[in-house]
Amino acid sequence: MAGPVPLQETPVPTTLHTAELPGLPLLHRGKVRDVFELPGKRLLMVASDRLSAFDVVLPDPIPGKGEMLCQISNFWFDKTAHLVPNHLTHEPVSSVLPEGTDSALYARRSVVCKKLRPVPVEAIVRGYLIGSGWKDYQRTGAVCEIRLPDGLRQAERLPQPIFTPSSKAAPGEHDQNISFDTMVAQVGADLAEQIRAATLQIYKFAARHARERGIIIADTKLEFGLDENGVLHVMDEMLTPDSSRFWPADLYEVGTSPPSYDKQFVRDYLETLDWDKTAPGPRLPADVIEGTRAKYAEALDRLADIKLD
Repeated sequence: MAGPVPLQETPVPTTLHTAELPGLPLLHRGKVRDVFELPGKRLLMVASDRLSAFDVVLPDPIPGKGEMLCQISNFWFDKTAHLVPNHLTHEPVSSVLPEGTDSALYARRSVVCKKLRPVPVEAIVRGYLIGSGWKDYQRTGAVCEIRLPDGLRQAERLPQPIFTPSSKAAPGEHDQNISFDTMVAQVGADLAEQIRAATLQIYKFAARHARERGIIIADTKLEFGLDENGVLHVMDEMLTPDSSRFWPADLYEVGTSPPSYDKQFVRDYLETLDWDKTAPGPRLPADVIEGTRAKYAEALDRLADIKLD
């Protein structure tokens, strides 16, 4: 098998709202990713520049967002391959594109990957008490039925990272936190234990790397699948600002909700509008688009040393 495709330290010049690849069967068009079928139990996964907020895909893309997310994921897949197998085949994207396709448009936002059988659970690990976990803790003193020490404050680092899975909701619905026992009932004890161990191992490894680069990974969500031999693989995206909560370490303060490298620019703007958070979403002004793009670019630079002009 060919070695890993080298990460490219080049600017991100392309914008793609929707992937159109005539001749390749479209399997799924998600909020961000378009997935196409390839021969030989393979997929072509394309990260578009679409942005969703409050579960609504907004009309304006964030230029280069898909390329940045794909490059961050590929960086982590490469860094953690010694811990858990992943879905990448390392085949050049250009080798599978239909004739006449602008390969530059897809080169840094796409991967050829193994077609796996997805595990129907979101694998979430929390290292800090924030978001829905903070709300649950305030109400019950626990997160996903995991009892935590009394007196913890918002955004406080947990004594140990905790694994808090959620169900994978149908399109248009929200994922629901579930207990580990519920996960065992859904996927079996052996697989549940494998996923919990792999998720915690990846998180601890990534959190150490990110902390050295000035970023705190407060929590993250991973997805797993099984190959034809039943071997567990991590898949889709990995440790990106879309699937994780990244905080600048120098702005971190317990008792507050720290700023994050994600869609906060967009969310803050949308909260000022008279919008009921249902489709269609509102248009975004240029400064909000640029502010969001800059946050993704900063995360890519800090984590993977890939600088953009």
